[in-house]
Amino acid sequence: MSTQTAPSPARTRPRSEPSRRYRRRTSLNAAGFLVPFGVLFTAMMLAPIGYALYQSFFKVHRQGLFGGAGTTQFAGFDNFVDALHDGDFMRSLGRVALIGAVQVPLMLGLALLLALLLDSRSARFKKTFRLTFFLPYALPGAIAAVMWSFLLVKDLSPFTGPLAAIGIHTDFLSAGWIPASIGNMITWGWTGYNMLIIYSALQTVPGEVIEAATLDNCTGWRLAWHVKIPLVRPALVLTTVFSIIGTAQLYTEPAVLAAARIPGASNKFSPIMNTTLNASQADPNLAAAESVLLALVTLVLSFGILKFTQRRTADA
Repeated sequence: MSTQTAPSPARTRPRSEPSRRYRRRTSLNAAGFLVPFGVLFTAMMLAPIGYALYQSFFKVHRQGLFGGAGTTQFAGFDNFVDALHDGDFMRSLGRVALIGAVQVPLMLGLALLLALLLDSRSARFKKTFRLTFFLPYALPGAIAAVMWSFLLVKDLSPFTGPLAAIGIHTDFLSAGWIPASIGNMITWGWTGYNMLIIYSALQTVPGEVIEAATLDNCTGWRLAWHVKIPLVRPALVLTTVFSIIGTAQLYTEPAVLAAARIPGASNKFSPIMNTTLNASQADPNLAAAESVLLALVTLVLSFGILKFTQRRTADA
C-alpha cells in the first residue's frame, strides 16, 4: 500500500516586506536625483563659502615702493578686527539695518493685506489683480531701479509737483531721502512675490473652518484677524526670513543709482558694495572677512526670528 504525502506549500515572501533588490533600486533612483543637486550645491554654495572663510584668515604682505610680489601669511582674526573698525562697512550695515527695520514690516503688511483682499469672497477679477500685483517682481531689478531713478528725479518726478502744491518740497534722490527711495523700490518689486506666498497659504485653509467661523458671526476683518492670519503664520515667518536675507544682500538698486552718479548714492552704500569695492582694490582677504561677518549677522537674525516664532507658537 503506497502512501502519498501532501506537497509542502511553497515558501512565499510576505508581500508587505519589500525585497532587498527593490530597496536597492529605490536607493539608486533616489541617489540619481540627489547627486546632481549635491554636486551643484557643493560647487556653487559650499565651496565658495569655504574658500571665503579660508581667505578671511590670511593676509597678503607686499614689500617695496610699488608693492611687488607679496607673501601670504596667516593673520588669525586680524581681518575681522579690521572689518569691525572699517567705518564705511559699519555705516553700510547700519543703513541696511535701518532700511530693513522699516521696509520689511511695511512690505509684508501690504502683501498680507493684498492676499486677504484676493482671498475674500467678494473679490472680483482675482486672476487679473494677482497678475498685476506680481508683474513688478517679473521686471529685472536693474531695469526697475533705472525706471524709478527717472520717476524720482526732482525736475521730472510726477510726485514732486503735487507735494509742492501742499507745501512739501523735497528731493527723493538727495542724501537724506536715498534710503527711503531704495526702500520704496524694494517694496514695489517684492510685495507681489510675498503676496503670492501668503495667498497660496490662504488657499490651504480648510473650508469647514471658514464656515464654522462664519456661523459664529465671525466675518470680514474679524475672520481675517482671528482665523486666517493665525493659520498662515508659517507663511508669514517664511516671507520674513526671506525678506531679511534679501535685505542683507541689497546691491542692485544702490549700485544702479551710484552708477548714475546720483548725489545721495555711493559705491559704499550697502555691505556687499563695500566687499566688492575692497575685492577690486586688491584686498580680497578683508572682503572675505566682511562677507563672513555679513553672513553671520544674517544667520543670527534669521534663526533668531525662527526660534522666537516657534517659542511664541508653543506658548500659545
